[in-house]
Amino acid sequence: MLPHPRPLRSLLVIATAFLSGGLVLANPLSAGAAGPVDAAKALAAPDLPGANNWSCKPSAAHPRPVVLVHGTFANGTVNWLSDAPILASRGYCVFALTYGAKAGVPVLRAIAPVADSAAQLATFVDGVLAATGTSQVDIVGHSQGGMMPRYYLKFLGGAGKVHTLVGLAPSNHGTTLNGLAILAQAFPGAIDVLNSACPACGDQTIGSSLLARLNSGGDTVPGVAYTVISTRYDEVVTPYSSQFLSGGGTHNVTLQNLCAVDLSEHAAMAFDPIVLHETENALDPAHATKSTCLSHG
Repeated sequence: MLPHPRPLRSLLVIATAFLSGGLVLANPLSAGAAGPVDAAKALAAPDLPGANNWSCKPSAAHPRPVVLVHGTFANGTVNWLSDAPILASRGYCVFALTYGAKAGVPVLRAIAPVADSAAQLATFVDGVLAATGTSQVDIVGHSQGGMMPRYYLKFLGGAGKVHTLVGLAPSNHGTTLNGLAILAQAFPGAIDVLNSACPACGDQTIGSSLLARLNSGGDTVPGVAYTVISTRYDEVVTPYSSQFLSGGGTHNVTLQNLCAVDLSEHAAMAFDPIVLHETENALDPAHATKSTCLSHG
């Protein structure tokens, strides 16, 4: 996204979606008797153009469905208002969930413990696979949504079900929140308060036990292709270099190396056409083209 007041555009999109009154958030499945497709439908992000067509069958050109995973405090509908319809128009079967509700907390999602959210992702992926008749999906995740699927891959049997994971500004090694997380660790009880209010926030702070377990033994699992796309102007997952992965099958990209004048910050990564173009390169590397300032997804 070329120069603009960085946070404003993304915040306006989010605010408009909430204030329109048309946004209904998905609830976690309460009954365990449903089949895999019904269980996934209960998690599906509602009213998202281009997404969650349960009769969609992948084509030879795009043989795997794409699962979109939103970030902290957001939901699948708001986070993917831009990317979902574009990917669908390009012939992808696109699916998006809303996950991570916490009892007693309205509206905000992706705040439950990361491990719990990863279990919801596992349920959703199983439903997508059953509905589409495929054996693998590709995942595109923003912020927590780029890191949390790695828990699914490593601990919940997801490695064989995922071909590609694309993380947009993912919290792979935690965040200092521009130093606030480190400051909080200096005050007894501060992290406990954070964990109580937003367990996922605590899980994503640098040095958390969740991240220590996730990254122990290596960042990646064999057989999965990883792409990370980061921005130097990220003010949420800091330092931005902490987002990068090491290990086999990884491709780390800094947005400003593709377009030096792109000023997109953390939230804008889900709305940036250059980021989307590079995402599509990761999803379909056989037909990849160079991402530049003129790329439009």
